Amino acid sequence: MKLEAPRREVEIVQDQNGLDLMLGELERNTETLAIDTERASGFRYSQRAYLIQVGLADAGIFLIDPIALNEVEPDWNSRVAPELNSKPWLLHAATQDMPCLQELGFQSTQIIDTELASRLAGFQRVGLGAMVEELLSLELAKEHSAADWSLRPFGSEMLTYAALDVDVLHDLWASISQSLIEQGKMEWAQQEFAALQNFQPKPTPEEPWRNLPGLSRVKDIAKLKAAAALWLVRDEIARTTDIAPGRLIPDRSIMAAIDKVPRSKHELA
Repeated sequence: MKLEAPRREVEIVQDQNGLDLMLGELERNTETLAIDTERASGFRYSQRAYLIQVGLADAGIFLIDPIALNEVEPDWNSRVAPELNSKPWLLHAATQDMPCLQELGFQSTQIIDTELASRLAGFQRVGLGAMVEELLSLELAKEHSAADWSLRPFGSEMLTYAALDVDVLHDLWASISQSLIEQGKMEWAQQEFAALQNFQPKPTPEEPWRNLPGLSRVKDIAKLKAAAALWLVRDEIARTTDIAPGRLIPDRSIMAAIDKVPRSKHELA
């Protein structure tokens, strides 16, 4: 059955009233929070969170708009952090969301990762949609999985998509945890969850330009230097403008440029 809409009330947190409402609910809540984020990978250089979903087990779902909140209360995250960080979190593929949450000062001392748990339980397809379909017999919308979440305003369908991702997490964990218990693997899972506290994103390679597709076949020193120079200029512009590098100049264009060795800006264009 396709899940068309969240099964709980959804509140958009984009102003002072929404923030106060959410903080009140978080203060009363003592249960695990379902957490997810939406970024703009492929559109923006940064990996910041453009939407944060918080699902309460016995209450509603809050969709936090960091961009809107930054305009009305720049230190909103310092108000949210004590309530958010003091609760256990339930995420799917936690390491994808943790960096952008940590950037805002959000870090729980107890994390449950349903993707990691799914792997330990022996499931072959561990994506959120696949697991929800297999264990809960529900189908999640996929239309906005690659959307540009940095754009405003959000469409209603985008917000529904975002809310559904946390709406199902508590039920999903209940099913997966039962499987782990039956297999005698719950202790292993708890150890893996504890290790997530030490997670650090992979450091940037010293020469990241060497990852250009096809560059390993290039042996000419002059062409390698040209590739490095073009990559570094593109990266600096992308960082400054917060535009994904591939949207400024595709990798294939850099490779084509070093192959032709243009002698002027006109030839490069």
